[in-house]
Amino acid sequence: MSDALIDSLTAAVAARPDDVALRLHLAELLVGAGRLGEAIGHAAQVLARDPANEAARRVMASALPGGTPDPAPPAAPGVDWAALEDEFSGVVPPRFAPAGDEPEPVRGDADRAFDVERATVTLADVGGMDEVKQRLELAFLGPLRNPKLRTLFGKSLRGGLLLYGPPGCGKTFLARAVAGEMGAAFISLSIIDVLNMWVGSSERNLHDLFDAARSHAPCVLFLDEIDALGHKRSQLSSSALRTLVNQLLTELDGVGGGNEGVFVLAATNAPWDIDAALRRPGRLDRTVLVLPPDETARATILEYHLRDRPVAGIDLRALAAVTENYSGADLAHVCESAAEFAMRDAIATGEVRMISQRDMTAAVRDVRPSTEAWFATARSVVMFGNSGGDYDDLAAYLKKRKLL
Repeated sequence: MSDALIDSLTAAVAARPDDVALRLHLAELLVGAGRLGEAIGHAAQVLARDPANEAARRVMASALPGGTPDPAPPAAPGVDWAALEDEFSGVVPPRFAPAGDEPEPVRGDADRAFDVERATVTLADVGGMDEVKQRLELAFLGPLRNPKLRTLFGKSLRGGLLLYGPPGCGKTFLARAVAGEMGAAFISLSIIDVLNMWVGSSERNLHDLFDAARSHAPCVLFLDEIDALGHKRSQLSSSALRTLVNQLLTELDGVGGGNEGVFVLAATNAPWDIDAALRRPGRLDRTVLVLPPDETARATILEYHLRDRPVAGIDLRALAAVTENYSGADLAHVCESAAEFAMRDAIATGEVRMISQRDMTAAVRDVRPSTEAWFATARSVVMFGNSGGDYDDLAAYLKKRKLL
């Protein structure tokens, strides 16, 4: 499936969030591309508006692990199923488990179904984002490095921070770099790790993930696409999804087990869709706007994505100057497109050549910044939904760009 098509549809959905047909088409393409977490997020938003939407249910079933199977055909009259089970017992498992059978219990962290990583990147590997790094230093890293000052000022090691901004600008990479900077464990949680078709299983999955973070403290628990996991309950018609939001609130409060040493970082492209209770003090009470990379960072990102390709005569500064508002993902796509141009010529002529400045310039013209649709939506939010001042930093940026 073409990433360019998916990116275009994603931008279109961001500009027209109420277009159910368009969102479902994007979700189906995401399932076909193997991007199940994103597909589930879009299907969940459709079901929040219309719980009876059959197309959204089919997408959700196909994307979730162990989705609803097709019903078994009725048994033919006169078939001795018991005899057939005995005959093929060495090949086919029994249709029904014997009464009294219990699943094997979980035996410690090694038997769990999620990964606890050790990040190898640090904030030094993140290009630009100086303001974001400073905010992270004050919120998390400074107190961790200075235990005496932390004790003196009564600063707890627990905390939650929300990273928001346009898609493809490095929020996930930034969270991983924070874990690497702290030398802490890293657990990444997406909606596909939580949602389950059985009643109560989603809440248990969420509890188990938080328990794993507590047992590996200090640990960075990264909640990706938090708007899908913690959508506004007032907009949810599904009681199961509302219960899941309640469970997330309980885990963030550390009820039944303190969250000391658990640093919760969440990321979203749509903070205005998050339940207000998630952003109360003690939960995700601090926000950081992650913007598209500045000119210096764009040059660094381009250099990174060209480092293993045959290039000659590339002017990174000139390219960085004409790619304002391009996200990190957009810049990676530019490098990929330039490589395709050079490879196409090599196939046509039979002569291999280097990737040139001409290829890069053509790729920049061909790849449009994916952040434009997001900023169009953000502008409306700032104009009509910022009475509490939650998006003052975003408003300042839009005014600086003369978009407000």
